[in-house]
Amino acid sequence: MMNGGGKGMEGTDKESLMMELTRLVQKTVKESSWWERRGIDITILALAFLLLPPAFLLLGSSQALVFVLGMVLMGVSHAVITIKGTHLASHGSLSESPTWADVWAVFFIEVCGSFTARAGVTGHIKMHHAHTNVIGLGDSSTWKIPYLPRGVYLFIAPLAVPVITPLVALGQLKEHSMGQALRTVLMVFLGLYAQYWLLIHVSGFQCLYSTLLCMLLCRAMFSLPYIHVNIFQHIGLPMFSPTCRPKRIYQMTHGVLNLPRNPLLDWIFGHSLINCHVEHHLFPFLSDNMCLKVKPIVSQYLKEKELPYQEDSYLSRLQLFFHKYQELMVFVPPITELVGVQ
Repeated sequence: MMNGGGKGMEGTDKESLMMELTRLVQKTVKESSWWERRGIDITILALAFLLLPPAFLLLGSSQALVFVLGMVLMGVSHAVITIKGTHLASHGSLSESPTWADVWAVFFIEVCGSFTARAGVTGHIKMHHAHTNVIGLGDSSTWKIPYLPRGVYLFIAPLAVPVITPLVALGQLKEHSMGQALRTVLMVFLGLYAQYWLLIHVSGFQCLYSTLLCMLLCRAMFSLPYIHVNIFQHIGLPMFSPTCRPKRIYQMTHGVLNLPRNPLLDWIFGHSLINCHVEHHLFPFLSDNMCLKVKPIVSQYLKEKELPYQEDSYLSRLQLFFHKYQELMVFVPPITELVGVQ
């Protein structure tokens, strides 16, 4: 009975840590302006869309340097819209209105990202965030392709993401209603055909294959760091049992890692995917800018409570995965001593 009472008190104490941190973060959010909560990130997305017209025009140039500049602008715009935009939209961080949040999710995930909004939100919010690093549920296992050599997996296979994404989306449609499946097909087709049509009629492309190659190169420009970031921040960290896992604050602080500030990736991917991933997993509905604003509060609180606040560099994680590819990506990481902590 004493042991049982002790466990109960221990559980309450751990639960109160998350509640206390939540109050501190919520206080900061309430004191923040709309510009800080949503405006900055919406402006970044708007700028990405504004880069598209000059990108299409530059791609029509016969001068190599101008053409390459157009490719870069197109690739950067596409990455901001389809990575930062889809991520924020999947969390409903672009609007306080549930209706508009659904609209933005369909637009960014299906039209721009060539994926199904329902499967995207379900897989990311209801699985990855709800079951972070839980084996078989939210353990990033979808990014593991054990039969590929490490060099191919880390540096070549990600380039096929623009082709794989709509194909995977089609495979998800069997779980959708007829109406949702039809909408997804139409929205994905609209997004792909719009870029194709603009390359033909604005940029002046005349060959089908060169147009499709241009689309692939622009869409794959940031696929390597995109896949790297997805695996660096979770795989190789403590894993948890589906039936016996620690409290939320322990699960997220042990199973999530921040990368350092990076001007390029911060703008393109968003803070919540790079240097504020711990904050994002603790408070997933905050925008990128708000994750950055509460970062000092979260890091200081976790360190005061002697909880881990994990950080590592991009190069360090890349070297780790390259040298321990078999252990981390081919074989299931071992369950750690954290499993069963209540």
